[in-house]
Amino acid sequence: MNRISCLLISIILLSACSQVKPPEPFGPVPSERQLAWHEMEYYMFVHFTVNTFTDKEWGYGDEKESVFNPSELDCRQWAKAAKDAGMKGIIITAKHHDGFCLWPSKFTEHSVKNSIWKDGKGDVLRELKNACEEFGLKFGVYLSPWDRNSSAYSTPLYLAYYRNQLRELLTNYGDIFEVWFDGANGGDGFYGGAKETRKIDNKTYYDWPNTHSIVRELQPHAVMFSDAGPDIRWVGNESGMGSLTNWCLLKKDGMYPGGDFAKILGEGHEDGNYWVPAEVDVSIRPGWFYHTSQDSLVRTPENLMDLYYSSVGRNSNLLLNVPPDRRGKLFEKDVNSLLAFRDLLKKEFETNLAKGKKVNASSYRGKGYEASNVNDGNPETYWATKDEETAGDIIIDLGADTEVNRIILQEYIKLGQRVQAFKVSAFILGEWKPLIDGTTIGHKIIRKFPVVKTTTIKVTIYKSKACPVISNIELYRAPGN
Repeated sequence: MNRISCLLISIILLSACSQVKPPEPFGPVPSERQLAWHEMEYYMFVHFTVNTFTDKEWGYGDEKESVFNPSELDCRQWAKAAKDAGMKGIIITAKHHDGFCLWPSKFTEHSVKNSIWKDGKGDVLRELKNACEEFGLKFGVYLSPWDRNSSAYSTPLYLAYYRNQLRELLTNYGDIFEVWFDGANGGDGFYGGAKETRKIDNKTYYDWPNTHSIVRELQPHAVMFSDAGPDIRWVGNESGMGSLTNWCLLKKDGMYPGGDFAKILGEGHEDGNYWVPAEVDVSIRPGWFYHTSQDSLVRTPENLMDLYYSSVGRNSNLLLNVPPDRRGKLFEKDVNSLLAFRDLLKKEFETNLAKGKKVNASSYRGKGYEASNVNDGNPETYWATKDEETAGDIIIDLGADTEVNRIILQEYIKLGQRVQAFKVSAFILGEWKPLIDGTTIGHKIIRKFPVVKTTTIKVTIYKSKACPVISNIELYRAPGN
């Protein structure tokens, strides 16, 4: 072997020895479909059906199909408003509890095909899907498990009916990013004229595993929402409040839609064995469907900002309901509030003060895992310590006295959710002053604190299940205090 060959081998061996291994994943980790969902963060819910025209929240199931007759249905207006507002998708109530279908289902007469609208030739889902594609939005569907119109509800025959409708939705409208199942499970209804109360065992009646398998087969990239997943969980309330401690983990075995789990769904489980992050669903109005009487009760832009901090800012996604009116359009006041909220959000996070600043850490894993990864703008890089180190400091040097009152923190969740406790401090008048402390981080948290003027911000991870992996830190001076 000649000297050049020996030199090349030595270089290769030296390079191999200097490579630092990445941390091993710890605990449950998100699937590709869940990772894509985390990036959505903020999207629109659309509640629209016969209830819009009967001024009800829950239809009884006996509504005449002729009741559904929007005078100016404009799904492009919905999609444009969502896009302009900064949303990334729309989920529509394809069928609510009243059983009326917004598409011409082959399996029921209780649908748009027997309405006056467009002489029965219309398809709301088709129009919305086309609009979403035009405006670059993702499309999702909600199919209520309960059906107050169907005579088969509470019998085994209903499962075949329900799954046939699900197959229609999953095969006729292209890619779907989320399939939304809720926990409304029986009660009084029309039921094909029986006009009675029907109850089911919500633990077993729907045979959810086999229903879920249909979604996996026909829309493998779609996530499924319900109280306990399987992919996305309910946050446990409809007031727009995520939990400050919010694990993306859940011990979901034995849990089912409609069960009494609300108290644990907000925080999840620190020792959960499945990745099932939380979604916050809330309406821009007191009700889920449009009611003229609520036109003066639309949430203000400032209130929507509060919702943003209590959802996206607490490691959850925000699903904001904006119901169309009887014209089939989003009401002007609702749209104006959305757009004004967008403007507030832009001002809130206008300039990332941490971008490009010098960053140091108390320690780091080695080459490729430096502290500078937390503000390089690349979500695929991260700061990490050695395996045996489950605590550490990251220090951002702002270079000069700078006013700060907001911080964004993100973990590299492809390796799991790890952080159990952290704090943020500012160097003021020669000493570290505490700003905030917290527990979980996950995909993203956003925290407020009173304005401070400082040259240096320190993030301390002082408790973590395994070596911390922090992918992003941003600092802002938002308007106000």
